[in-house]
This record gives sequence, C-alpha cells and structure tokens, in this order.
Amino acid sequence: MSVFDWASRNLDPTQLPDVFPVEVFDSLVLCASKILHKEANCVAVDQLGPESTVVVVGDLHGQLHDLLFLLNDAGFPSENRFFVFNGDYVDRGAWGLESFLILLAWKVFLPKSVYLLRGNHESKYCTSVYGFEKEVLTKYGDKGKHVYRKCLGCFEGLPLTSMVGKYVYTAHGGLFRSTPATPKRSKGKKNRRIAFNPDPSSTLSLGSFEELNKARRSVLDPPWEGSNLIPGDVLWSDPSMKPGLSPNKERGIGLLWGPDCTEDFLKKFQLKLIIRSHEGPDAREKRPGLGGMDNGYTIDHIVESGKLITLFSAPDYPQFQGTEERYRNKGAYIVLEPPNFDNPVFHSFEAITPRPKANPFYNFEEVIDSDEELDLASMATSP
Repeated sequence: MSVFDWASRNLDPTQLPDVFPVEVFDSLVLCASKILHKEANCVAVDQLGPESTVVVVGDLHGQLHDLLFLLNDAGFPSENRFFVFNGDYVDRGAWGLESFLILLAWKVFLPKSVYLLRGNHESKYCTSVYGFEKEVLTKYGDKGKHVYRKCLGCFEGLPLTSMVGKYVYTAHGGLFRSTPATPKRSKGKKNRRIAFNPDPSSTLSLGSFEELNKARRSVLDPPWEGSNLIPGDVLWSDPSMKPGLSPNKERGIGLLWGPDCTEDFLKKFQLKLIIRSHEGPDAREKRPGLGGMDNGYTIDHIVESGKLITLFSAPDYPQFQGTEERYRNKGAYIVLEPPNFDNPVFHSFEAITPRPKANPFYNFEEVIDSDEELDLASMATSP
C-alpha cells in the first residue's frame, strides 16, 4: 500500500513495473485466482464471533488514496475484522490496477477475512470503455496485454454475492430473477433449436439462492439474453420506487425491482438487510424518487422485514469530470456488529485532497457519466 501510494505521487505511470514487476503480478494473480475460483457464487461470511465486526465497502473506481484512507479509518482486515467489497474496483479513476492489486494481496494474506465480489465494471466491455484496459496497457507497456488478460481472468473468478451472518445479503447491483430450467434436447433432434423463455418480462419472478449458486459466473461479460441471466442481474440491476419486477431498460441489462420485491426477498429468505452499490451521484441524479449520494449511502426501501441500502465508497466521484460543477459527494462504508450483524453503522468520509495529478485513461468528456445505455451491439461483436 505504501509503495503504490508513493509511486502514484512520484513516478510516471509507465514506471509501475519498476516497483511491481510483472513476475510479482503473475504470482499474486495466480494465487488469488486459485482462491477466488473455489468460492461459491454466494460466499458465506459466517465465521463470526462476539468480537467480530464486518466492514462492507461499495464502489471504489480506481480512487487509490480514498481506498487507503478507508482501510486505515476502518482498521485493516484481521482475524476478527472482516471485509466484504461489493465490486467496481476499476475504471474511471487513475489507479484501478493498484487498487485491485492491493485488495488481491489482502485476499491472499487473509482469505477468510476478506471477500471480493464482482462489480459490473469487472468485465471486458466496461474496462474497454471506461479506462482500465488503457490504464494497464499504459502502465505495463509491451507486457500490458498479458497483464490485462490476467486481470480479466481474475475478474471471472470473483464471487457474485455474500451472506453476512444470517440476515444480510450483499451484491453489487442487487436482486435477480428466477431462471426456468433449460429444456433438455431429446436424442436424435440435435438440429432443432429450442426457444428459451422468449419473453422474459412476462414471467419475471425473484430467484432463489439455489439458482444463484448454480449460475455460471465465469464469463467475461454477463449475458443480457439466453439462459445465464443471473450474473447480469446481480451486477447490473437497480432498485426502483415503482412496485414490481421489470427489465432494466435504462441500462439494457438486469432488472428494476420495487419495495414489494425487497419485502418478498427479505421475507422469503428470513433476511433483514440488503446492501448493494452500483449507483454513484451521477446515476442518482437521473433517478426520481430515490435519494442522492451526497453522504455515500442511501436507504432506498424501508419495508416490514427490513431495509435496502445503496452504498458508494468513492468520494468526489468521478475523479475526472467534464463539467466545472463537481458532485463533491462523500464516500461511505458500513460496519456490522455483533450479535446479529444486521444493524448498519454508517461511516461517511471526504475525499483525500489534493489528489496526486494524473491523466485520465478514457475520454471522460465523451463517455456518458453513468453506465446507462449499455452498447449491446459492441458487446456482442467485441472479440
């Protein structure tokens, strides 16, 4: 952590291999990937005792210095201090690679205390649009493609969700649909194509943890059609104030779910809290009826069985902004305490100032602010 902090202030990005050689990168990613790929789609953070606390963290987006502050402020991971990160480690900010590598190192060091979930930005499509691919190619030069490929492979291994104790579900985007079993082809009819759930919106219902754990998460980009829709739902969905479950037309992938669905999900699985991330101040500006992200969190649904919270941990986001007027939002993390780990304690914090000078790795003035209007055509054609 201290080396990356120092390098961000004193070295050119192209000098990162001087302090973190590609051989060290390879061994860290290999070691971390082996651990991550063995974890379930929904990791159980349940080795909790009376001395334990669990820190939940939202989007980080390559804002290295704010991540370092958060780790210092919350206290480093330990045998009794668990961390669950809800994804979006990379893109937009200038130090996505360093941020991700620090978290992988903590994962390897304390695999049972640190849990790294996948965000929608841990994908080939997002990293090619929002800067991470270019960041890696810039920092590692002729080894850049190799490093980027290894990062994508590691992203594929990240679990999708977590269950903290008995009562708290966390994920990057949120809830997910039930997927009907794929019909089996009968012998001798190999060439007959079977239409899979032709109109998913007509039969939308909430999925189960059994379905979640059966989903295939090792995809570079979660599909928005076909049978493997749960990863896309978990990573891209958003809450709404409008009741019901519907396709997320704004994003082109995932779902919108209302307070009734939050209640149904909590009640069905005997939960009290959903902590998700995925929406920063830019996204919330366009969501009528939902709170802004000024303090790094919002309580979106309060229902009979519990609450739905959105948590965002990147303050003064995005790092590079095309307008004079900045959002100047705070970031936040949540601490869950014994005995039931279901009563969230919010910790908001300001951005570290001044940030070291850095150049963006994407054209921030042309790329839309939030991840709306997913370019499905380019995802489908990207090699």
